[in-house]
Amino acid sequence: MDLMTIIKTRRSIRKYQNKQIPSKDLEKIIEAGLYAPNAGGRQGSIIIGINNAKLTEQIGKLNIAKFDRTALLGSYVSDEQPSIIDDPNIKSGFYGAPSVCVIFGAENFLYSIPDAFCCAENMVLMANSIGIASCIVARAEETFDNPDGKKILSEWEIPESYIARCFVLLGYIEGNNPSAKKIHKGRFKIV
Repeated sequence: MDLMTIIKTRRSIRKYQNKQIPSKDLEKIIEAGLYAPNAGGRQGSIIIGINNAKLTEQIGKLNIAKFDRTALLGSYVSDEQPSIIDDPNIKSGFYGAPSVCVIFGAENFLYSIPDAFCCAENMVLMANSIGIASCIVARAEETFDNPDGKKILSEWEIPESYIARCFVLLGYIEGNNPSAKKIHKGRFKIV
């Protein structure tokens, strides 16, 4: 696949098969994240790959624990791949994904959030190129802002000056790929 096809066919997937991805594929996806641009070339992002469905489910429940529906700008994401915004009965912010990557950045570094999302974008594009479904999920900061979350971070030896910025969910899609995106008019100009 050429790069534009990879970009155009990537979708945010929220329905996963109960089938783990191979470790070699997870390593390749993480490598793509490590090559993402980082502000000032500092390579400050840390990526933790979780290839354990039980642990991803535990952390996915922490991710949704403080979800505040009143803060939403809209109330609809997708019929084909519903999110917690669409369906309040979903009990995990990771939607059953068997593998998840957590991207951390320095808490007091101005550009650690964009750095993390650059890593995430590289990762979902690599995943798509090798036939693995993915979704970028936010709400990372609050996921570990509790005793259970802090215990996990301690076990992973994440520096106290770092904070989770986002997640990349990974697995094999349950069902069919969502339909093609419709690009809204008026979203760009060349001047």
